[in-house]
Amino acid sequence: MKKLGLDIGTVRIGIATSDALNIIASSHSVYKRKFLKGDAGYIANLAKSLECDEIIIGKPLKLDGTEGQSVQMVTEFANALKEFTDIPIIFQDERLSTVSAERMLIEGGVRRQKRKDLIDSIAATVILQNYLDKPKK
Repeated sequence: MKKLGLDIGTVRIGIATSDALNIIASSHSVYKRKFLKGDAGYIANLAKSLECDEIIIGKPLKLDGTEGQSVQMVTEFANALKEFTDIPIIFQDERLSTVSAERMLIEGGVRRQKRKDLIDSIAATVILQNYLDKPKK
């Protein structure tokens, strides 16, 4: 079964999916946020339609590993998502995922305006790939 990776922002949610063997993460889309319950319902339906068995959400820790205000927003989203699905939700450290995504796009020669459109789904891909690459216990 696939994994769904999310980069939760205040305006957009970057979405990535894994292949069925859970080896490679790929960019899926960017969802423009409307309101918390609607956003959570959309993501729950997407995870179900893609036959995902886990939802991996980037946890935006500060560089020193402490939690900031963004963690609270992500936690609220995860709690709302739990109301719509019983698919397990796993948090993945997302430090520097957006920086990595931007660097990849710049190195790929993607223009600034196009980068703005892609950055969230690429960041979700980085988050999901980091999760997939972790040794499993």
